[in-house]
Amino acid sequence: MEQLSKGDYMSFIFDEKNIATAIYTVNRHAKTAIDNKPLYELKKLTIEKLIAENKAKKVGLHFVRNPKNSQQQSSVLIQFADYYFHMIPVKEDFKNLPHLGHLDDSYRNPIRKMNLKMAKQLLTDYIGPRHIIPPHPKQPVVYKKSYMKEDRNKRTMKSYLDR
Repeated sequence: MEQLSKGDYMSFIFDEKNIATAIYTVNRHAKTAIDNKPLYELKKLTIEKLIAENKAKKVGLHFVRNPKNSQQQSSVLIQFADYYFHMIPVKEDFKNLPHLGHLDDSYRNPIRKMNLKMAKQLLTDYIGPRHIIPPHPKQPVVYKKSYMKEDRNKRTMKSYLDR
């Protein structure tokens, strides 16, 4: 097998298909994660870098399917490689981008598999160390005693009628 130089290896790792698959993986996991902010932040930083490098482009605005507080909201449609992603728009997006109306339910992104850990590492390496998102500080876990255990220790009643 032919050895790749470091430059060739990096261009192989950071090819459009791998980065797009990594964004897709992170986005898919963020939709069901309990703490999804770091995942969405990683997606946002990656897409912003791709747009700055003219590798991705903003296509237009879409209405959000399930808006908060029943108010109409829009999101920016981003095209990168053979994938489409949505992001929160900035003020300039409403001035500069066409509104595409409602989301087209007939289109689906290609389904490609990538391990979440690998996807996060690839995107973190791509955006660079200055953009690394600090891990969310974990709240201390407070265990509550079960009321049944407390009742067993204090139990003096013989039946429900003894109350």
